Amino acid sequence: MQKRILGNSGLEVSAIGFGCMGMSHGFGPPKDTVEMTTVLHRAVDLGVTLFDTAEMYGPFINEELVGAALRPFRDQIVIATKFGFDIDPNGKATGGLNSRPEHIKDVVEASLKRLQTDRIDLLYQHRVDPNVPIEEVAGAVKELIRAGKVGHFGLSEASAQTIRRAHAVQSVTALQSEYSMWWREPETKTMPTLEELGIGLVPFSPLGRGFLTGKIDETTQFAPNDIRATLPRFTPEAREANQALIDLIAGIAERKNATPAQIALAWILVQKPWIVPIPGTTKISRLEENIGGATLELTPADLREIEDAARIEVQGHRYSETSERMVDR
Repeated sequence: MQKRILGNSGLEVSAIGFGCMGMSHGFGPPKDTVEMTTVLHRAVDLGVTLFDTAEMYGPFINEELVGAALRPFRDQIVIATKFGFDIDPNGKATGGLNSRPEHIKDVVEASLKRLQTDRIDLLYQHRVDPNVPIEEVAGAVKELIRAGKVGHFGLSEASAQTIRRAHAVQSVTALQSEYSMWWREPETKTMPTLEELGIGLVPFSPLGRGFLTGKIDETTQFAPNDIRATLPRFTPEAREANQALIDLIAGIAERKNATPAQIALAWILVQKPWIVPIPGTTKISRLEENIGGATLELTPADLREIEDAARIEVQGHRYSETSERMVDR
Protein backbone atom coordinates (compact mmCIF):
# COMPACT_ATOMS: atom_id res chain seq x y z
CA MET A 1 0.00 0.00 0.00
CA GLN A 2 1.29 3.44 -0.92
CA LYS A 3 1.63 5.97 1.89
CA ARG A 4 0.66 9.62 2.08
CA ILE A 5 1.29 12.43 4.56
CA LEU A 6 -1.66 14.53 5.69
CA GLY A 7 -0.62 18.05 4.81
CA ASN A 8 2.45 19.38 6.59
CA SER A 9 1.73 17.44 9.77
CA GLY A 10 4.16 14.57 9.26
CA LEU A 11 1.32 12.11 9.97
CA GLU A 12 1.89 9.30 7.46
CA VAL A 13 -0.98 6.97 6.63
CA SER A 14 -1.99 4.53 3.91
CA ALA A 15 -3.19 6.16 0.68
CA ILE A 16 -6.62 4.64 1.33
CA GLY A 17 -7.94 4.45 4.86
CA PHE A 18 -10.90 2.60 6.32
CA GLY A 19 -14.16 4.21 7.47
CA CYS A 20 -15.51 1.93 10.18
CA MET A 21 -18.90 3.58 10.77
CA GLY A 22 -20.99 1.24 8.62
CA MET A 23 -20.00 -1.76 10.70
CA SER A 24 -22.08 -0.49 13.61
CA HIS A 25 -24.09 2.52 12.55
CA GLY A 26 -25.97 4.20 9.74
CA PHE A 27 -26.47 1.38 7.25
CA GLY A 28 -28.79 -1.03 9.01
CA PRO A 29 -28.29 -2.94 12.28
CA PRO A 30 -24.79 -3.47 13.72
CA LYS A 31 -22.93 -6.27 11.99
CA ASP A 32 -21.51 -9.39 13.62
CA THR A 33 -18.47 -8.52 15.73
CA VAL A 34 -16.47 -11.60 14.74
CA GLU A 35 -17.07 -11.01 11.05
CA MET A 36 -16.18 -7.32 11.30
CA THR A 37 -13.01 -8.15 13.22
CA THR A 38 -11.99 -10.43 10.35
CA VAL A 39 -12.55 -7.58 7.87
CA LEU A 40 -10.48 -5.17 9.96
CA HIS A 41 -7.65 -7.69 10.27
CA ARG A 42 -7.68 -8.18 6.50
CA ALA A 43 -7.43 -4.41 6.07
CA VAL A 44 -4.28 -4.42 8.19
CA ASP A 45 -2.91 -7.30 6.09
CA LEU A 46 -3.49 -5.22 2.96
CA GLY A 47 -1.54 -2.30 4.35
CA VAL A 48 -4.32 -0.03 5.57
CA THR A 49 -3.07 2.05 8.49
CA LEU A 50 -5.75 4.74 8.97
CA PHE A 51 -8.92 3.59 10.73
CA ASP A 52 -11.73 6.07 11.35
CA THR A 53 -14.37 5.75 14.07
CA ALA A 54 -16.36 7.99 16.45
CA GLU A 55 -18.14 7.83 19.77
CA MET A 56 -21.35 8.67 17.86
CA TYR A 57 -21.21 5.48 15.78
CA GLY A 58 -23.50 3.17 17.65
CA PRO A 59 -23.12 5.18 19.85
CA PHE A 60 -20.00 3.78 21.47
CA ILE A 61 -20.04 0.27 20.00
CA ASN A 62 -17.97 1.13 16.94
CA GLU A 63 -15.12 2.41 19.09
CA GLU A 64 -15.35 -0.76 21.15
CA LEU A 65 -15.19 -2.90 18.01
CA VAL A 66 -12.23 -0.99 16.58
CA GLY A 67 -10.37 -0.97 19.89
CA ALA A 68 -10.68 -4.70 20.45
CA ALA A 69 -10.06 -5.73 16.84
CA LEU A 70 -7.01 -3.53 16.28
CA ARG A 71 -5.37 -3.78 19.67
CA PRO A 72 -2.83 -6.40 18.43
CA PHE A 73 -1.70 -3.94 15.73
CA ARG A 74 -1.88 -0.74 17.76
CA ASP A 75 1.67 0.43 17.05
CA GLN A 76 1.28 -0.19 13.31
CA ILE A 77 -1.84 1.89 12.75
CA VAL A 78 -3.38 5.33 13.14
CA ILE A 79 -6.73 5.56 14.93
CA ALA A 80 -8.96 8.56 14.35
CA THR A 81 -12.06 9.26 16.41
CA LYS A 82 -14.36 12.20 17.06
CA PHE A 83 -16.18 14.26 19.69
CA GLY A 84 -18.92 16.82 19.40
CA PHE A 85 -22.31 15.37 20.30
CA ASP A 86 -24.32 15.00 23.48
CA ILE A 87 -24.66 11.30 24.32
CA ASP A 88 -25.91 10.06 27.67
CA PRO A 89 -24.04 7.32 29.59
CA ASN A 90 -26.50 4.72 28.29
CA GLY A 91 -25.49 5.47 24.72
CA LYS A 92 -28.53 7.50 23.73
CA ALA A 93 -27.73 10.46 21.48
CA THR A 94 -29.78 13.57 22.15
CA GLY A 95 -29.13 14.99 18.71
CA GLY A 96 -27.51 18.07 20.20
CA LEU A 97 -23.99 19.35 19.61
CA ASN A 98 -21.56 19.71 22.50
CA SER A 99 -17.98 20.86 22.11
CA ARG A 100 -17.51 22.50 25.48
CA PRO A 101 -13.88 22.03 26.57
CA GLU A 102 -14.76 20.04 29.68
CA HIS A 103 -16.98 17.76 27.60
CA ILE A 104 -14.20 17.19 25.05
CA LYS A 105 -11.88 16.03 27.82
CA ASP A 106 -14.51 13.68 29.25
CA VAL A 107 -15.18 12.21 25.80
CA VAL A 108 -11.48 11.59 25.20
CA GLU A 109 -11.13 9.71 28.48
CA ALA A 110 -14.09 7.51 27.59
CA SER A 111 -12.87 6.95 24.03
CA LEU A 112 -9.42 5.94 25.24
CA LYS A 113 -11.01 3.20 27.34
CA ARG A 114 -13.24 1.94 24.55
CA LEU A 115 -10.35 1.99 22.07
CA GLN A 116 -8.10 0.19 24.57
CA THR A 117 -5.27 2.63 23.98
CA ASP A 118 -3.32 5.37 25.71
CA ARG A 119 -3.56 7.91 22.88
CA ILE A 120 -5.82 8.98 20.04
CA ASP A 121 -3.70 9.59 16.97
CA LEU A 122 -6.13 11.96 15.26
CA LEU A 123 -9.01 13.61 17.13
CA TYR A 124 -11.70 15.35 15.10
CA GLN A 125 -14.45 17.71 16.10
CA HIS A 126 -17.35 15.80 14.53
CA ARG A 127 -19.44 18.87 13.75
CA VAL A 128 -18.76 22.53 14.47
CA ASP A 129 -20.66 23.70 17.54
CA PRO A 130 -21.97 27.25 16.96
CA ASN A 131 -22.33 27.73 20.72
CA VAL A 132 -18.64 27.21 21.49
CA PRO A 133 -15.96 29.40 19.88
CA ILE A 134 -13.68 27.23 17.77
CA GLU A 135 -10.70 28.82 19.53
CA GLU A 136 -11.88 27.24 22.80
CA VAL A 137 -12.26 23.87 21.07
CA ALA A 138 -8.78 24.09 19.58
CA GLY A 139 -7.39 25.14 22.94
CA ALA A 140 -8.90 22.12 24.67
CA VAL A 141 -7.43 19.77 22.08
CA LYS A 142 -4.09 21.54 22.39
CA GLU A 143 -4.06 20.70 26.10
CA LEU A 144 -4.84 17.06 25.31
CA ILE A 145 -1.98 16.98 22.80
CA ARG A 146 0.40 18.41 25.40
CA ALA A 147 -0.79 15.74 27.83
CA GLY A 148 0.07 13.03 25.31
CA LYS A 149 -3.51 11.77 25.04
CA VAL A 150 -4.01 13.07 21.49
CA GLY A 151 -1.56 13.20 18.60
CA HIS A 152 -3.23 15.42 16.02
CA PHE A 153 -6.25 17.73 15.70
CA GLY A 154 -8.85 17.51 12.96
CA LEU A 155 -12.13 19.13 11.95
CA SER A 156 -15.11 17.70 10.11
CA GLU A 157 -17.46 19.50 7.72
CA ALA A 158 -15.90 22.83 8.75
CA SER A 159 -15.80 26.01 6.67
CA ALA A 160 -12.61 27.71 5.53
CA GLN A 161 -13.10 30.50 8.06
CA THR A 162 -13.49 28.03 10.94
CA ILE A 163 -10.42 26.10 9.79
CA ARG A 164 -8.32 29.27 9.81
CA ARG A 165 -9.48 30.29 13.29
CA ALA A 166 -8.81 26.83 14.72
CA HIS A 167 -5.45 26.50 12.99
CA ALA A 168 -4.28 29.76 14.57
CA VAL A 169 -4.64 28.17 18.02
CA GLN A 170 -3.69 24.55 17.32
CA SER A 171 -2.38 23.26 14.01
CA VAL A 172 -5.09 21.35 12.17
CA THR A 173 -3.78 18.14 10.61
CA ALA A 174 -6.81 17.10 8.59
CA LEU A 175 -10.25 18.15 7.50
CA GLN A 176 -12.75 15.35 7.11
CA SER A 177 -15.53 16.18 4.68
CA GLU A 178 -17.60 14.43 2.08
CA TYR A 179 -15.85 14.56 -1.29
CA SER A 180 -16.40 12.42 -4.35
CA MET A 181 -17.31 12.55 -8.01
CA TRP A 182 -20.84 13.49 -7.05
CA TRP A 183 -20.03 15.99 -4.29
CA ARG A 184 -17.28 18.41 -5.29
CA GLU A 185 -18.07 21.46 -3.19
CA PRO A 186 -14.77 21.17 -1.22
CA GLU A 187 -12.83 21.98 -4.41
CA THR A 188 -13.95 25.60 -4.19
CA LYS A 189 -15.01 26.00 -0.56
CA THR A 190 -12.17 24.47 1.48
CA MET A 191 -9.40 22.84 -0.56
CA PRO A 192 -7.63 26.12 -1.45
CA THR A 193 -7.42 26.90 2.28
CA LEU A 194 -6.18 23.40 3.07
CA GLU A 195 -3.45 23.70 0.47
CA GLU A 196 -2.40 27.13 1.73
CA LEU A 197 -2.20 26.01 5.37
CA GLY A 198 -0.75 22.54 4.76
CA ILE A 199 -3.75 20.56 5.97
CA GLY A 200 -4.77 17.14 4.65
CA LEU A 201 -8.22 16.19 3.37
CA VAL A 202 -9.84 12.93 4.47
CA PRO A 203 -12.94 12.38 2.31
CA PHE A 204 -15.72 10.32 3.83
CA SER A 205 -18.29 8.70 1.54
CA PRO A 206 -15.81 8.74 -1.37
CA LEU A 207 -18.06 6.19 -3.07
CA GLY A 208 -21.20 8.26 -2.62
CA ARG A 209 -22.53 6.06 0.20
CA GLY A 210 -22.33 3.13 -2.18
CA PHE A 211 -23.97 4.71 -5.21
CA LEU A 212 -20.71 5.15 -7.13
CA THR A 213 -20.04 1.41 -6.92
CA GLY A 214 -22.77 0.83 -9.50
CA LYS A 215 -24.49 -1.65 -7.18
CA ILE A 216 -27.44 0.61 -6.34
CA ASP A 217 -30.27 1.64 -8.66
CA GLU A 218 -33.82 2.97 -8.38
CA THR A 219 -35.14 -0.46 -7.36
CA THR A 220 -32.78 -0.91 -4.38
CA GLN A 221 -34.59 -1.18 -1.04
CA PHE A 222 -33.00 0.30 2.08
CA ALA A 223 -33.68 -0.87 5.63
CA PRO A 224 -35.62 1.63 7.79
CA ASN A 225 -32.51 2.31 9.91
CA ASP A 226 -30.32 2.85 6.84
CA ILE A 227 -29.59 6.58 6.63
CA ARG A 228 -29.91 6.46 2.86
CA ALA A 229 -33.66 5.89 3.27
CA THR A 230 -33.89 9.47 4.60
CA LEU A 231 -31.57 11.23 2.14
CA PRO A 232 -33.04 13.22 -0.77
CA ARG A 233 -30.24 12.01 -3.06
CA PHE A 234 -31.39 8.41 -2.53
CA THR A 235 -35.05 8.71 -3.42
CA PRO A 236 -35.96 6.34 -6.27
CA GLU A 237 -36.43 9.33 -8.57
CA ALA A 238 -33.02 10.78 -7.75
CA ARG A 239 -31.31 7.42 -8.15
CA GLU A 240 -32.89 6.94 -11.54
CA ALA A 241 -31.78 10.40 -12.66
CA ASN A 242 -28.26 9.94 -11.28
CA GLN A 243 -27.78 6.61 -13.05
CA ALA A 244 -26.40 8.53 -16.01
CA LEU A 245 -23.26 9.33 -14.00
CA ILE A 246 -22.79 5.68 -13.08
CA ASP A 247 -23.22 4.58 -16.68
CA LEU A 248 -20.40 6.85 -17.81
CA ILE A 249 -18.09 5.76 -14.99
CA ALA A 250 -18.90 2.11 -15.70
CA GLY A 251 -17.88 2.58 -19.32
CA ILE A 252 -14.50 3.95 -18.30
CA ALA A 253 -14.08 1.16 -15.75
CA GLU A 254 -14.75 -1.52 -18.33
CA ARG A 255 -12.06 -0.18 -20.63
CA LYS A 256 -9.59 0.02 -17.72
CA ASN A 257 -10.43 -3.53 -16.56
CA ALA A 258 -11.52 -2.00 -13.26
CA THR A 259 -14.71 -1.40 -11.32
CA PRO A 260 -16.62 1.88 -10.92
CA ALA A 261 -15.57 1.99 -7.27
CA GLN A 262 -11.91 1.75 -8.23
CA ILE A 263 -12.32 4.53 -10.79
CA ALA A 264 -14.00 6.73 -8.18
CA LEU A 265 -11.21 6.19 -5.64
CA ALA A 266 -8.40 6.56 -8.18
CA TRP A 267 -9.96 9.84 -9.31
CA ILE A 268 -9.91 11.20 -5.74
CA LEU A 269 -6.30 10.15 -5.20
CA VAL A 270 -5.10 11.92 -8.32
CA GLN A 271 -6.60 15.25 -7.26
CA LYS A 272 -4.02 16.12 -4.57
CA PRO A 273 -1.19 14.15 -2.89
CA TRP A 274 -2.52 15.12 0.56
CA ILE A 275 -5.95 13.52 0.12
CA VAL A 276 -6.68 10.19 1.85
CA PRO A 277 -10.19 8.77 1.27
CA ILE A 278 -11.74 6.45 3.83
CA PRO A 279 -14.23 4.14 2.10
CA GLY A 280 -16.05 1.76 4.39
CA THR A 281 -17.30 -1.75 3.88
CA THR A 282 -18.39 -4.83 5.78
CA LYS A 283 -17.14 -7.31 3.17
CA ILE A 284 -13.60 -8.50 2.47
CA SER A 285 -14.29 -8.66 -1.27
CA ARG A 286 -15.28 -4.98 -1.33
CA LEU A 287 -12.29 -4.09 0.84
CA GLU A 288 -9.94 -5.74 -1.62
CA GLU A 289 -11.72 -4.04 -4.51
CA ASN A 290 -11.35 -0.64 -2.85
CA ILE A 291 -7.66 -1.14 -2.18
CA GLY A 292 -7.22 -1.80 -5.89
CA GLY A 293 -8.14 1.81 -6.52
CA ALA A 294 -4.81 2.89 -5.03
CA THR A 295 -2.83 1.26 -7.84
CA LEU A 296 -5.12 2.15 -10.74
CA GLU A 297 -3.52 4.69 -13.07
CA LEU A 298 -5.72 7.21 -14.82
CA THR A 299 -4.38 8.84 -17.98
CA PRO A 300 -5.03 12.48 -18.90
CA ALA A 301 -7.55 11.17 -21.43
CA ASP A 302 -9.30 9.18 -18.68
CA LEU A 303 -9.45 12.25 -16.48
CA ARG A 304 -10.89 14.38 -19.27
CA GLU A 305 -13.59 11.78 -19.82
CA ILE A 306 -14.36 11.69 -16.12
CA GLU A 307 -14.63 15.48 -16.07
CA ASP A 308 -17.16 15.23 -18.87
CA ALA A 309 -19.12 12.70 -16.84
CA ALA A 310 -18.92 14.89 -13.77
CA ARG A 311 -20.73 17.68 -15.61
CA ILE A 312 -23.91 15.69 -15.24
CA GLU A 313 -26.00 17.52 -12.66
CA VAL A 314 -26.54 15.24 -9.70
CA GLN A 315 -30.11 15.25 -8.44
CA GLY A 316 -31.10 15.49 -4.77
CA HIS A 317 -29.57 17.11 -1.69
CA ARG A 318 -26.93 14.99 0.03
CA TYR A 319 -28.36 15.52 3.53
CA SER A 320 -31.73 15.83 5.23
CA GLU A 321 -32.64 19.30 6.48
CA THR A 322 -31.70 18.38 10.06
CA SER A 323 -28.24 17.12 9.09
CA GLU A 324 -27.67 20.02 6.72
CA ARG A 325 -28.11 22.47 9.58
CA MET A 326 -25.08 20.90 11.29
CA VAL A 327 -22.74 21.63 8.37
CA ASP A 328 -20.56 24.69 8.99
CA ARG A 329 -20.63 26.92 5.93
